[in-house]
Amino acid sequence: MSYNTFGHVFRVTTFGESHGPALGCVVDGCPPGIPLKESDIQKDLDRRRPGQSKYVSQRKEPDRVQILSGVFQDERMEAQLTTGTPIALMIENLDARPRDYSDIRDKFRPGHADYTYWAKYEVRDYRGGGRQSARETAARVAAGAIARNLLDSVYPGVHIRGALVQMGPHHIARERWDWDEVARNPFFCPDAGAIAGWAAYLEIEVVAEGIPAGLGAPIYAKLDAEIAAALMSINAVKGVEIGDGFASALLSGENNSDEMRKGSDGNPAFLSNHAGGILGGISSGQPIVARFAVKPTSSILKPMRTIDIAGNETEIVTKGRHDPCVGIRAVPVGEAMLACTLADHALLHRAQTGAP
Repeated sequence: MSYNTFGHVFRVTTFGESHGPALGCVVDGCPPGIPLKESDIQKDLDRRRPGQSKYVSQRKEPDRVQILSGVFQDERMEAQLTTGTPIALMIENLDARPRDYSDIRDKFRPGHADYTYWAKYEVRDYRGGGRQSARETAARVAAGAIARNLLDSVYPGVHIRGALVQMGPHHIARERWDWDEVARNPFFCPDAGAIAGWAAYLEIEVVAEGIPAGLGAPIYAKLDAEIAAALMSINAVKGVEIGDGFASALLSGENNSDEMRKGSDGNPAFLSNHAGGILGGISSGQPIVARFAVKPTSSILKPMRTIDIAGNETEIVTKGRHDPCVGIRAVPVGEAMLACTLADHALLHRAQTGAP
């Protein structure tokens, strides 16, 4: 009932707060025999960690991950492998500054979950938002790295990548899309010419290639519904769409249909991908495409009107180290949530159908 766990077979439970001693996760349901070492996880955490540019939080956290359980290697083995038991991961908080939040311990920050957490629990960790802080997403990224290794063992060559495709009214030019460019700029943007005027509102696209047809389960475990739920659970996300999403309402049935021909490998060759790789809640074998919108940051230095826990009207100025553009670091988080969802459904598919 606490809802700190997601997934059906590949289950992830995250723990920890923004300014507590550590955060992390326990991944249960990962099959045995999957190669896994700390460096596999660290490379994804390094993409998400704060302090890497002026556009993100200046909190200096190395985000070094420790694998505490669930793997084994001895002198007879070429690689460290998962054992099929729970994998516990821990990331220490080394640059926590809870004193930065002492001025707001009795005040609710507008645009944050301070009031709703108080209304539900009648106790609130005001140190950077506690459990509601986006720092919790480091644990998701760590779990996502395990999911990537699992997917690669089941579907060799699978690729899960994300990119920032819109900020405010500024769109990328899709004809200039370059996946290599994503790693060369602090915005995770695939269009080098698009980033000059970006400011405060973001739309992120995540794509999974190499996923076969058949993942997902109608009616109540549709793959697109579960991807949407996973992405919607990310801090500050306020909208999700699959494929053309809301733009589908502007198309005719003829234009929206993804026509098929026989491919050279005997599988269908789709002539378009308006559905984003999912039909009837089941993957079609096309690239799975999802987008999510991230709201602008609510932690600003401008005085804002609010109330305190006693109901008194007051003003608040939020200090501390916050992401000026809150969604930039959400790109690797979105990739991780997509990876975890697909890993979960790969195992569900194998359990139900006996597929290898």
